This record gives sequence, structure tokens and C-alpha cells, in this order.
Amino acid sequence: MYYPKPVARLIQELRRLPGIGPKSAQRLALHILNEPRDRAVSLAESIVSARDETVYCSTCCNIADRDPCDICSNQGRDSSVICAVEDPRDVIAMESTREFRGLYHVLHGAISPLDGIGPEELKVKELLRRVSDGVDEVILATNPNVEGEATAMYLARLLKPLGINVTRIARGLPEGGDLEHVDQVTLAKALEGRRAL
Repeated sequence: MYYPKPVARLIQELRRLPGIGPKSAQRLALHILNEPRDRAVSLAESIVSARDETVYCSTCCNIADRDPCDICSNQGRDSSVICAVEDPRDVIAMESTREFRGLYHVLHGAISPLDGIGPEELKVKELLRRVSDGVDEVILATNPNVEGEATAMYLARLLKPLGINVTRIARGLPEGGDLEHVDQVTLAKALEGRRAL
């Protein structure tokens, strides 16, 4: 179907977003065109603002609006326990349980040789630097899929010789699932039932 060039460009840009196919991109583009101009401008400004004003915490590697992030700078958190997760969305999922009071470390992915992602592409060195500073336990909360398990085993092999108690969140999460899609009760129970590796 023919669209004027500006609309076609908007559709193409929307299609670049994960989970947005051609029909969804068209539907979103047409919705944006039907919105008042100030709403479209507000959307565009919020995208640019989020991109420009978001930083990575130099401590935990999570996204934040300041460095260090709110979690790392919170004196009420237990700094002796670090929960290592794959993605910033996983921090949000864990925080929604209100069960974990320690700190986080975001790896920014999982080991996946087929995708060309090795340990060097992850924030592993940053995690190893952190554990030398009074950390007693590292909870490996990577996704329960092949890549997540490989990453957890790799990290366990690195951390155990350092005298760190290494635990893995318990099963109960669906195989092949992602933390961001799990309900709060299941995630809280998985965290509560973590086990040593």
C-alpha cells in the first residue's frame, strides 16, 4: 500500500522496534497521525529525552537517570548480596516482588556462541571487580534457558574460587521463559528457593 514519504518513514522506523511487525507499525503510525500535534510532539520529545538523559550506573551497569543509580546509592540495601541478571528489565521484575533487599549487577546479555556473544561481551569483569569489596553471596538470576544456564555455570566457575557463596534462583520459572514475563509470586518463590551451585 502506498503511503506518503513521511508516513512511510515513520512506519519503517516503528518496524525497527522489537515485536512490531508491518501491520502493527502501520496501525501505530496512523494512530500517531490522528493524535493532536502536541501529543505527537510530546511522544517525540520523550523518546529523545529518554535516549539523552539515560546513563548506565558505573556500579551495577543498570540504566538510570544518575550515577550511581538509586539502588546502588541506597544505604538501606544489603551490599553483601548481589543479584546478577541479564537485562535491566529483570531488575524491574525482581524489584516488583519486594523480596530482594540486596544490590544488582546487570550483565547485558547471556553467553550465546551461536549469536557470537561470549563472556567478553558481557559485564563480567565489572562483576568480578565488585565481589572483592565485602560481597558474601552472588545470586545468579539469569533466565532459565540454554543461554542463561550457560552464563550461570560460567559465572559460578569464576566466583566459587574467590570464596563467594554462589546461588541460583530456584526452578518454578518456566523453561525458556524470560524473567520480565513471570508473575510476582512465582518470581518471589524462585528467589526464596534459590540453591547453591
